[in-house]
Amino acid sequence: MPGLVIWFTGLPAAGKSTLAALTRARLSDAGIDVELLDGDDTRGRFFPELSFDPASRDEHVRRLSLLAAMLERHGVATIVAAIAPNEAARQAARARASTFVEVFVDTPVEECIRRDPKGMYARALRGDLADFTGVSAPFDPPSHPELDVQTTGRTPDECVDQVLDYLVREGLIDAPTLRPACPRGRAAS
Repeated sequence: MPGLVIWFTGLPAAGKSTLAALTRARLSDAGIDVELLDGDDTRGRFFPELSFDPASRDEHVRRLSLLAAMLERHGVATIVAAIAPNEAARQAARARASTFVEVFVDTPVEECIRRDPKGMYARALRGDLADFTGVSAPFDPPSHPELDVQTTGRTPDECVDQVLDYLVREGLIDAPTLRPACPRGRAAS
């Protein structure tokens, strides 16, 4: 199977990392060579010098897209989960890949604030956190994503099913037996 890049974008706490990890597990269980580049993880581990100003955010997206394109050239299905708030930076990432699937994790800001697992929205709304995407820094919604995944009122598995159905329908993956990943330590029946 040729590689591809599946890029999950959306507001903080939209569900990008959750959906990306589940997609990775489902593809891996189907025997597909897959890697996950999570924006938070890569920033902390590989690019700690980058801040959160617009230029640093764009540089982070550029670096992630270079890594993703390199993996793609080696036949790896590469999943990226990153806010990537700037449309132009995401379009540059698209241009680096041979096959690019943009997945907009479309969660209203009110729902993201309700979820707020790290307390970041609360800090930003109090004014304690500058340049926070969706509050004090802009997010450009994708103009033409391949998928718009609405998460409100849906389970993560339902959202991932939408992503996988698209990949199969478009002939990007050949995995007719994709199913939810088994919990660790339990065999599939």
